[in-house]
Amino acid sequence: MEYQRTIQSEVSLEGIGLHTGNKVKVRFKPAMGNSGVNFIRVDTPDKPVIKAHIGNVIDLVARPRRTSVGKQDVEIQTIEHVMATLVALGIDNITIEIDSNEFPGLDGSASPFLEVLRKAGIREIEEPKKYFRIREALWVEEDDASIVILPADDFKISYTLSYNHPILKAQYISFVLSEEGFEKEIAPSRTFCLEAEAEKLRVQGLGKGANYENTLVVGEGGIVKNTLRYPDEFARHKVLDLMGDLYLLGIPIKGHVIAIKSGHPLNIKLLQKIYSHYLKQQEAGIKSPAYQMENVGRQLDINAIHRILPHRYPFLLVDRIIELEEDKHAVGI
Repeated sequence: MEYQRTIQSEVSLEGIGLHTGNKVKVRFKPAMGNSGVNFIRVDTPDKPVIKAHIGNVIDLVARPRRTSVGKQDVEIQTIEHVMATLVALGIDNITIEIDSNEFPGLDGSASPFLEVLRKAGIREIEEPKKYFRIREALWVEEDDASIVILPADDFKISYTLSYNHPILKAQYISFVLSEEGFEKEIAPSRTFCLEAEAEKLRVQGLGKGANYENTLVVGEGGIVKNTLRYPDEFARHKVLDLMGDLYLLGIPIKGHVIAIKSGHPLNIKLLQKIYSHYLKQQEAGIKSPAYQMENVGRQLDINAIHRILPHRYPFLLVDRIIELEEDKHAVGI
């Protein structure tokens, strides 16, 4: 049995918001089982609790180039890096207090979040861990960008990046989620923008906390006043963002994501489709999008099979499961 996780003790960090330029302090606190990831804006009168969930995502047209959540007039921007870190560490439940409207940009990567959360320690909660298992191919596309997610036994992202730019040529990376792999291969990758975009972003009121240390600025001749941590750092950072965006389902996903030139808007469109299928499966009485079968040797009769399988007669040709061990084997007649 795999159990849910939270942190052992409170920890905090502070910095400056990448887009707003606001000073911000963040405090991470342990949380109870099945509570999920919850943000609290402690600088506002009512201190509203905002769940990290697709239902609270703010329109990306209003808040471009980052992922934000909100409730009524209160919002929290640029949550994707911390969300990616939480899913990589297997943290299901945590309370995050924040005293401004945007997470700190720090060095532009997820490594500082990883470091501080590891400092807090991780502990298990005696509640079974939940997953959403992708049962069928789901996809979204827009112009030359696309994302598809396929059934898989783990969480994997295969990402292709390609810009019409001499430095940002085609890059490809494939990553299977693990804490160690995230630490070494994904977390250190930093956010980036084209030098040609920088002034336009400033005019839009973005990037007030950005500098050449926390943002890779890509010019025609190379990286401006900085160096790459990986030759394909740009593609790796896209994987980081995608991980964080998809964790807004509220539970981790098991599936293989294949993305081509996607960004936050398309990531969220895919997540909306995933969430729609999640709800449909629950309404249909399919108990298994996030379940764990823990009893080896348990039996399922035809009615139980009928509730789990998405197919109906004549495709429902299994009368009884006489032994079942999740992800390993099943014996049916």
